[in-house]
Amino acid sequence: MANRPPENWRAWMAQVARDVEAGMLEPECAGAAEMYSESLLRATDSALEAFEAEVRGFVKPSDEEVLRAVERVVLALNAVDRDPRHSGMRFCTEEREQLCEYVDLTLGEHGVDVAALLARKGIIRAGITDAWRDW
Repeated sequence: MANRPPENWRAWMAQVARDVEAGMLEPECAGAAEMYSESLLRATDSALEAFEAEVRGFVKPSDEEVLRAVERVVLALNAVDRDPRHSGMRFCTEEREQLCEYVDLTLGEHGVDVAALLARKGIIRAGITDAWRDW
């Protein structure tokens, strides 16, 4: 995956396709970008954009402020994943992992020491979204 979160979910999914082509991801991920409805992509972009805007506004945030932002984006993504308007399309395993990575990378890009925060809270690195995630 890219070192830095892309501008939107569609860009992230395009990166998935490139990573498959380069042999960095398994071929079963190849169709991921094409398998999502436009409504699911737009709703996901919207949730992530709100999260990014919140994180951009951080000024020396407390651990609790950071985790509240993570909770809000995860709950928004839960709603996206359950929304019947997306023709029954839901996030697959690979995309779930990428969404978690996206949250982690976005925080890091905006000055949050994610590893230190998680260590203070006793959370494993991959578990930053687990407390709220149902996708």
